[in-house]
Parts: sequence; structure tokens; C-alpha cells
Amino acid sequence: MRSNYFAVLSTIFLLQGALFAQTNQTSSVEDFKPATTNQQGKLYPAVNSEGRVRASISAPEATKVQLDISAKKYDLVKDEKGVWTGDSEPQDEGFHYYQLWIDGAAVPDPNSLYFYGASRWGSGIEIPAKDQEFYSLKNVPHGQIREHIYYSKYNDAMRRCFVYTPPGYDKDLSKRFPVLYLQHGGGEDETGWANQGKTNLIMDNLIASGKAEKFIIVMDNGTWRPKQAPAAPQGQRPAGFSLPQGWADDFMKTLTQDIIPMIDENYRTLADKDHRAMAGLSMGGMQTKTITLAHPELFSYVGIFSGGSFTLDDLKATPKFKEGMKTVFISFGSRELENRRAGFGGDPKVETEAIKAAGMNAHFYVSPLTAHEWQTWRRSLHEFAQLIFKN
Repeated sequence: MRSNYFAVLSTIFLLQGALFAQTNQTSSVEDFKPATTNQQGKLYPAVNSEGRVRASISAPEATKVQLDISAKKYDLVKDEKGVWTGDSEPQDEGFHYYQLWIDGAAVPDPNSLYFYGASRWGSGIEIPAKDQEFYSLKNVPHGQIREHIYYSKYNDAMRRCFVYTPPGYDKDLSKRFPVLYLQHGGGEDETGWANQGKTNLIMDNLIASGKAEKFIIVMDNGTWRPKQAPAAPQGQRPAGFSLPQGWADDFMKTLTQDIIPMIDENYRTLADKDHRAMAGLSMGGMQTKTITLAHPELFSYVGIFSGGSFTLDDLKATPKFKEGMKTVFISFGSRELENRRAGFGGDPKVETEAIKAAGMNAHFYVSPLTAHEWQTWRRSLHEFAQLIFKN
């Protein structure tokens, strides 16, 4: 029965591919398979061996439908039944947000699972990666991701975070663990690292292979908005946007006054500087830099993924940071690093080498053939986790 199902499925893809190829100018290899991020039983979107995405949706009354992925729109072609189908160019490996445009309206694809990014719940797709083994689901001991709802005194509001506890956490109740506070990027929330980032699978596999220590990971919502910012389209920054002085203060106070004490009270932590780390991607990386420089007494390990770097001026301004930090980790995707060097002042690799020469245990990592995207950050966490809390 199972083999017949896959035979029928393969036939469907071949027939639809042949029909679409007659009207589509892009020549795609016809070995498309349903994406792993699809809703159960949905055949589309599909991905082929080139990394192309094929979207398909029934919209008989529509006059124009497009696939919008990686900041580029692709026209879909309508068949006699009103089903629109089309392919993208090859995409980078890893996870990508995408959406459909139907007669000028941006909508989620009803075939995909939904992920929070660009300040809304929308569609996402996984492009199989050559190194996906490190975040694959395997038959190894697994930890848990727990939803923790708590009251924040600083914000006078109820909040939520997600907490990863490593395999065996509930077995030996005398054992205590270090903690990593791990932050998402702009337009994302506390679900990002658990869903798009595959944090638990990365850690489970590292721990099972003996490459990382067991530690707790706390993923909270660090969303920041200007106090009186002009309205902007979802996922875009207002015109003239810049980070003002004190932009990270609210989350810094939430973290230091509410989150850390709450975690130490409710989980078996090693509640001291030597067993505490902070890391983040993009905006979360910038928050990490600001907070760890302001509170070097709280953290001994810091990771910034696609969110800038530390400089010699930072060390001069905060000598206690240099004295007490055990590991500094900076990372970028190779494609975004090229763009940064072309359009920004300062080279983060050169800056990292400079603080290393000044005596810091600094590491610089480049994710090959990725940009400002989740595959860069998954790889960054994988590398960073192997460096921290070593006995």
C-alpha cells in the first residue's frame, strides 16, 4: 500500500511538471518532492534537487498570482482548472520565509506550516541542506522545550518564554545546569529559535555525540519598537530608522530584573556568572552586545550571530568585560559578510582578530553560502554550543 502511494505521488508530480514545463520558461529538473514544512498531506510547495521551489494554489477567479521568496517574485501560470503553478530560481539551503501574492494581496500559502517572522505569522519552507544531519531528528536521548508563562514586574504584564532542558533533566534532581539566554531577530519572537532554529535538535545531537555540555536554553521575546515610530508596512523599518540611545534598555531590564531571577528560581541552574551565557541573531545579537557590555558581572560567554562584533574601543570602554569574559563568538553568513564589507565601515573578522590579539578568547565563524537567514544562525549555534561551559 505504501509503495503504491508513492508511485501515484511520483506520477502526479511528473504529469504536473510536464504540463507546467510547456508554459514555463524556466527549465527545472523534474524531481520535486513535497517540502518537509508542508501541512500534513499537502503536495505543494515542492522542492527539487536544484533547490527550486514549486508553488501551486487553486484560485480560479484570480487574474495574477506570484510566489514571493528571497525578495523576488515569480509569476505563476494558470491551467484550465484554475490552478496556478510556478517555480522559483534555486534557493540557498535552509529555511526561508515566503508568501503568495494574489491579485495584489500578500497572503500565506494555505499548504505550508506557519512561522512567525517579518512581524506576522506566515509561510516558511525548508530547502534540504547538505549538512542538515546536525539538526535532523534522530534516535538519541531528547530534551524538552517547555512553555513558561510568568509575570514581569518591570513590564507589569504576563509574558512567555520557551525553555530547553537537556536530556535527563528530570532524572537526576540533584544536578544543576548552566544557562544560555538565546535571542531572536527583528520581526520574530520567542518561537523563532524553537521552530525555525531547531534548537532542541541541534543540542540533542551535540550532547549525544559528546560535543557539547548539557545546559538549559532560555528563549524569550526581545521585540523592540520605537516609542513613537511612524507606521511602516509589516516586516519593514520606518523611513529614516536608526537605533536611538537606550533602545535595548527595556529588554535589558526585563532580562536582568525578571527573566534571570525567574529562571534561577524555577529551574535547577548554576546561578552565577561562570555558568551563564548570552547569544542572539541579528537584532538579538545587537541586544546581546549591549547587555553583556553593560552587565559583565552576569555573563562569561557571549555569541553574536549576524549582529555586529566587538571592537577594541568596546574593550577600552568596559575593561571588566575583557577581564571576565571566557569566550566571545562572532559569526556571519558568507553572502551577508560580502555585502557588509561592501556597504559598511569596519570588517567584523578584522575586529574579532584585533580583540583576540588583545587577549580575549575570540572566535570568528563564517557559514558557507548563506546570507542573513536561519541556516547561518543554526550553524552558528551549532558552533557556539561546542565552545561554552567546558569543564
